[in-house]
Amino acid sequence: MNFNDIYLLSPQISIAAVAILTILGDLVIAQKRAVMLIALIGLIVPLGFALSLVSSVNVAPDVALVDSSSILSSSFSLSLFSLYFNFLVLGVLAIVVLGSSDYVRYSGVPQGEYFGLLLLSASGMMLLASAENLITIYIALELTTLPLAALAAFAFNGKSAESGIKFLIVSALSSAVMLYGMAFIYGLSGSITLEGISAGFMNASLNTMPYQQYGILVGVILLLVGFGFKLSVVPFHMWVPDVYEGSPTPVVAFLSVASKAVAFALVLRFFYVGLGDLDLNWVLLFAVISALSMTVGNLLAISQTNIKRLFGYSTIAHAGYILAGVAAISYTGDSYIGVSSVLFYLVAYGAANLTALLAISQIGELLGSDDIDSYAGLSRKAPFFTGALVISLIALIGIPPTGIFIAKIYVFTAAVEAGLMWLAIIGVINSVVSAYYYVRVIRVMFKNDDSNKETDPMKTGLFVKLAIVVSSVITVWLGIMPSWMLGMAEIAAVSLVGLVK
Repeated sequence: MNFNDIYLLSPQISIAAVAILTILGDLVIAQKRAVMLIALIGLIVPLGFALSLVSSVNVAPDVALVDSSSILSSSFSLSLFSLYFNFLVLGVLAIVVLGSSDYVRYSGVPQGEYFGLLLLSASGMMLLASAENLITIYIALELTTLPLAALAAFAFNGKSAESGIKFLIVSALSSAVMLYGMAFIYGLSGSITLEGISAGFMNASLNTMPYQQYGILVGVILLLVGFGFKLSVVPFHMWVPDVYEGSPTPVVAFLSVASKAVAFALVLRFFYVGLGDLDLNWVLLFAVISALSMTVGNLLAISQTNIKRLFGYSTIAHAGYILAGVAAISYTGDSYIGVSSVLFYLVAYGAANLTALLAISQIGELLGSDDIDSYAGLSRKAPFFTGALVISLIALIGIPPTGIFIAKIYVFTAAVEAGLMWLAIIGVINSVVSAYYYVRVIRVMFKNDDSNKETDPMKTGLFVKLAIVVSSVITVWLGIMPSWMLGMAEIAAVSLVGLVK
């Protein structure tokens, strides 16, 4: 490995170094608020390296930056597609670190370990977006999920411990199933790299080995099961509400946005680059899972009385909307609308969900409860957080002027252009259904509180308010002026598609 290889991995290496520095800083610094500042300011380093790598692209945007002679060429593919997710993860992480400042102060959790685990998980996510072979994918997935399993149990109570154990068991199970699928794919293609897998399946005749086509199908199904758990789509969604309910809310925010985003990045790379040439009906498979996810998620959310469980089912539904864009991806021609619609939706959903969950975290501290009924009269008790939550809930429905409104238009348009009119109709119907439980929360917040229960005033730190304001502004900005972000998504989509050509 030479200096250029280290430079290409500099965002991942530097964020891991910041994680170690944060943990060590917690041991020697008496003023614990400085630990959060180390983690936050330290993000400037990987951000700078990522920007430097973008500036290295002085040719067409569909060219990968890793030279074929590099030792990384078979395991790491750095392009504008992977850098798009690097910036997304760094942005989400910065907002979550800011939004966690009050939580770590009031809860008394070890700040060095808390922020260090967030940073280590983010390094795995950034590596996963660039993973080019099966081994790198597995290592990056474990680096992503193991810190999150520890963070899920960081509230140090019964529910949190249960969440951590459930998340760990589900992650281990999905990884085992996925590894078994990878073994099938490797055995039948003769390669562990995504491009090698594609070439192996394209060059080999399916009739040269008895039942080879069935073996490939089994491997793909096992991979889909493993990825399905990571994406939290139906029928692999059972763990989501329980984990969301018991985990610290800032951790839920990070898990629901950053982790989901890189999981979709992995699906796009794997099924587009590695398995795109297989003569299998991906469109119908993804479309059915998409329809089931958005329908089941929305219907089960209606009956929820706990706000965090409601958002657990909400994230399942939104995974279904995003998967509609994946289903709409065309493997012929020069249309990138399917890929770009997914990339834009991930940013719009991330901003809205971060706003909601960070506000819910503060409201939970204020009320001492996550029950929706306890939100009665919240508009008078906490107008700032009520306003932020209203903005995010309106956005999650898909009402203008918010980013998800634009994102849904693009996703459903992509579905129609791919001949999936029925899926677009199901998506629109589900958006209407989702309005019921989102609006119910808004109605409760503006309802008079008949309990006359006094709540202790909570001093909210500037950092938390800044995080909520930033994510709220992004949510609305993406709905009013989406052209810049759409342009970035299209460039990243061109990068992914160009690597396949």
